[in-house]
Amino acid sequence: MDVLDVAVRVAAVFVAFLLLPLLVGQLEHKVMAHMQGRVGPMHAGGFHGWAQLVADGVKFVQKEDTVPEGADRRVFQLAPALALIPYLIVVVAIPLGPGGAVGQVVDAGIFFVLAVLGVGILGSLMGGWASANKYSLLGALRTAAQLMAYELPLLLAAASVAMAAGTLSLTGILAAFEWWWIPWQLIGAFVFFTAGLAELQRPPFDAPIAPEEIIFGAYTEYSGLRFAFFLLAEYAGIVVISALTAVLFLGGWHGPFSDTLGWLWMLLKTAALSFVVIWARVAWPRLRADQIQSFAWTVLVPLALAQLALTGVITVVIS
Repeated sequence: MDVLDVAVRVAAVFVAFLLLPLLVGQLEHKVMAHMQGRVGPMHAGGFHGWAQLVADGVKFVQKEDTVPEGADRRVFQLAPALALIPYLIVVVAIPLGPGGAVGQVVDAGIFFVLAVLGVGILGSLMGGWASANKYSLLGALRTAAQLMAYELPLLLAAASVAMAAGTLSLTGILAAFEWWWIPWQLIGAFVFFTAGLAELQRPPFDAPIAPEEIIFGAYTEYSGLRFAFFLLAEYAGIVVISALTAVLFLGGWHGPFSDTLGWLWMLLKTAALSFVVIWARVAWPRLRADQIQSFAWTVLVPLALAQLALTGVITVVIS
């Protein structure tokens, strides 16, 4: 791999990482505006509120960047970056198209991306603890409990696909992908995508940032660009979870004329799953913290184990 190839791959990853989360943020404004009859996001800039994202950016830049008097300043300032960086690292390992369209091929790609995603919890914990605010600390602890509960079903669902493909590499999974996988991997897809929503603290799993109870959870004391970093991390997480679901369960870039249009299929599948994430925010009420924990251990974990057992049986029969 020469220097030019490395530079092109790095540039492509950065462009995708910076552009796609912003587009998802714009999509959320528009989808919620249509579904809930919100007129606000439909006016900025004229036609269909095309400048709403620009207006939000200007708003965050103009806001005063404050640090609470009793906060641990260094940890408080570092937390937003630590919440965002894991998603940038994960994007490097996700195949975006045929012919090696990936930042870096990782042999144990599934375990790599899941391990890196687990680091993101430190951003919330650091932000909540360093804010010197009891509501922020409570929100951070809720976040930690929720993420630890949903790590297991997420991993089990991904392991089912790895068993079917006979490899831990994301590019290897797509190389071995067969369309007949989809019907008997639907349970795993449901578990993986739902657990991903919970890890992102997206509705209906947003109890850690419930504004009626604990203001905005671990992020209560943040303002300006630092708060924008947490929001960007959330949208980047939506893109990453949607892209991983597409790769593991929907064939990634596979589709008609995939040799030339593979990147387009990958983009469309990621966009469709991102829409489902936004739709869930509009359509489903928030679960209580105890309901969230119960759903993980009594529903998703048994379903993930059942999917793993089914995959093992089918794999043995075929081989």
